[in-house]
Amino acid sequence: MNIQWYPGHMTKAKRMMQENLKLVDLVIELVDARVPLGSKNPDVDTIIGNKPRVLVLNKSDLADIRLTEEWLKYFRNNNILTETINSKEKSSVKRVVGIIEEACKEKIQRDRKKGILNRPLRAMIVGIPNVGKSTFINTLAGKASAKTGDKPGVTKGKQWIRLHKQVELLDTPGILWPKFEDPTVGMHLAWIGSVKEEILNTHELCARLLPALEKLVPGCIGRFYAIENVSDPYMQIEEIALIRKALKQGGQADVLRASAMILDEFRGGKIGQFTLEIPPQV
Repeated sequence: MNIQWYPGHMTKAKRMMQENLKLVDLVIELVDARVPLGSKNPDVDTIIGNKPRVLVLNKSDLADIRLTEEWLKYFRNNNILTETINSKEKSSVKRVVGIIEEACKEKIQRDRKKGILNRPLRAMIVGIPNVGKSTFINTLAGKASAKTGDKPGVTKGKQWIRLHKQVELLDTPGILWPKFEDPTVGMHLAWIGSVKEEILNTHELCARLLPALEKLVPGCIGRFYAIENVSDPYMQIEEIALIRKALKQGGQADVLRASAMILDEFRGGKIGQFTLEIPPQV
């Protein structure tokens, strides 16, 4: 599968990000903890330049805990201020405020010397589609400030959100990059739900996912779905369809319905905690 998806509104979103960068003190980049590098848009590095930045590994509750710690060390060793969060938990999101202040400590000190106190820090939040930006904002703000959804492309335009006296956030639509040079990256992003479902072959996508999960955690599919002695992924999907009563008229296995169900259960962390990328060796 050669997965490519770059809707027209993402070109506009990229241009919007470039225009609004001068309005903010720093950039908060959200990535998916299951695919920390693959979900990190290389265009953002070019756009941000030397602007202070905080990298947030979101959905850490869905990722392998041990590998998340290794990713934290990797980014911090590369002098990137990094934090892990589950954006649905307010306690973990609040830690980001502290790291924002750390990233902007020089600006805060300059303001104090000028007699400017308690000026809110203005941050732009960026990330690829469906990485959890809106949930992050709403949890931090304590109210539904940004639209949320489990499909990519929910945020279509910019909006400012006043979190509290310390921080104001500028939300932006998620942007992908025009071409995935590594087909594995496109596959990983499709698995975690950052690529629009309508352009994907769900059955094949699921058949590629199952052996990948088995490689990471041997036996996980058999244990979760209670199937035995079935190694072919297409046969596994058919068996799961029968077990879960995902059937067509006549009692045949509905493999498309079962495939969508398996992908949803993976994305929701029901099958287990998986990290699809290993940190580069430093």
